[in-house]
Amino acid sequence: MKRLTLFAKGNVDVHDALHSCRIGGTVQWNGINEILRGSYPGLSMRLRHETLTRSDAVLSATGTVPASMAGRDLPLGNYPTTSQFSSALFTTPADAVFLSILPDVATELVRHRTEGYFLYPADAATWTDADRRWLRSEFAPTGFLTVEQSMENFTKIIEKLRQERDVPILIHNLSSVIPGDGVHCYLGLDETFSTRVRRFNLALVELSEATGISIVDVDTIIARHGADRMKLDTFHLTPEGYRRVAEEAVRVLADLGVFDTAREA
Repeated sequence: MKRLTLFAKGNVDVHDALHSCRIGGTVQWNGINEILRGSYPGLSMRLRHETLTRSDAVLSATGTVPASMAGRDLPLGNYPTTSQFSSALFTTPADAVFLSILPDVATELVRHRTEGYFLYPADAATWTDADRRWLRSEFAPTGFLTVEQSMENFTKIIEKLRQERDVPILIHNLSSVIPGDGVHCYLGLDETFSTRVRRFNLALVELSEATGISIVDVDTIIARHGADRMKLDTFHLTPEGYRRVAEEAVRVLADLGVFDTAREA
């Protein structure tokens, strides 16, 4: 048996495609190894996964939880401090790295007013009153990233990764089809989410042209196989949708020659 290690820094779009998709506690799609067992017998993947809050937070993370956070037991759900302030993306040996633009498109962070670190206050509605007061007094909203800020951050992340190891970098884009979206005239509208996704997807193409990273083209995959069948909502795909994305990830890895570097387990 030969084995490869992937490091994935992303959220539901990356995790549920590459690792597994559970619905109601039941595994509906069991990840990239399901494909390998059929197409590449004798080869398996070990996936290291961390959630991703945003590209600017990745760049500022030092691997150490700030002292002002360490004493607080905040219910951060899928975004624990160990993940939010992790530098494992840059230090963990891996044969390929997966990232996603989803957090940059959809997430607003807060920033500590004096220490400057970023925080994603996940599940803040469940925090104690004292912790919510602390959040309001100690942190300031940052708003959404612009496309330009996001791509500048990703450029720095790519450069930093390549200083550590020369492995393929794959970035998931997003499906721009939003269930229930019936807009046909944009006069007077602020930026819609579908338009924002399209702008980020195009910028990611330009980033690929400039840096040589590969794109897992979720937008094309979902369009090709039908968004009504492949998407549950804005961010979540059906198990079949995640399988299709995983198949594309395997195709890209094979095209990049990653499977040829596998070592005996």
